[in-house]
Amino acid sequence: MNITTLDLNFLSLPTTIASYLIEGPGGYVLIETGPASTLLTLKEQLAHHGLSTADIKHVLVTHIHLDHAGAAGWLAQEGATIYVHEVGAPHLVDPSKLLVSAERIYGDRMDELWGQTVPAPKENVIALSNGDTVDVAGMHFTAISTPGHAWHHHTYRLEDVGFTGDAAGIRLKTSGLVDLPAPPPEFELEVWQSTIDRLLDENFTAIYPTHYGRTEEVRDQLESLRALMNETAEFVRLRMAAGAERDIIVDDYLAWNHARMRTQGLSNYAIAQYNAANPLYMSVDGIMRYWRKKLAA
Repeated sequence: MNITTLDLNFLSLPTTIASYLIEGPGGYVLIETGPASTLLTLKEQLAHHGLSTADIKHVLVTHIHLDHAGAAGWLAQEGATIYVHEVGAPHLVDPSKLLVSAERIYGDRMDELWGQTVPAPKENVIALSNGDTVDVAGMHFTAISTPGHAWHHHTYRLEDVGFTGDAAGIRLKTSGLVDLPAPPPEFELEVWQSTIDRLLDENFTAIYPTHYGRTEEVRDQLESLRALMNETAEFVRLRMAAGAERDIIVDDYLAWNHARMRTQGLSNYAIAQYNAANPLYMSVDGIMRYWRKKLAA
């Protein structure tokens, strides 16, 4: 087994979104496709390893957010089988609702950010549930339900490593700082805390977050994410309780987060990479929605 990180150079910013190319005894498997806007880069990266998309017969995506699975339809139309959470599978076959939701958030930046998302043929999409296994290319993957960032989220175990999507948070190579991606509508604090416990129980020797790259500091990343999640949720709650409007909370959160990054020594360029991987206003929206639901319950 050989795992290679493919840098998709999202928005011309390196080490922001990764796909993982895994060579097994029976061929190749791709973890995450990235968005359709980086499809050409993905093809170039594969060509660098002597491959084309026609050589990729099996693709596992952790969830259907466009930065993780936006190019899945293109690969499926070229013959790849896509393995995805059972809740997400219908939205790869018919992405219309997914795209309408995304357009509400991103507006006229849709094409720049995500490119053209196309439907995957139904026969090329395999829906997975928690604990399901995928035996392909001489390798054995296990789907582990890891909600909190999104309900339709799997981590894939391969031997002693895990491909964690966004479930283990974001930690770019520029600094090693852990960041919290908490977009609407599915951020759930307590659920994600349970997911962290579950990932710790897996005792992975290394994890491969989509943002970005292999890390062997598994416990450190997960416990840092847990602490940041609690701190961030309380940050937003207190401002909501004080009656602050959404845009004010966004401004406060941007200032707080950027100050946190600068304290860790991040450059303006590194901060831009984090902002591309994880637009901070989306976490404010996701956490505000979480607190409103909780207060209304």
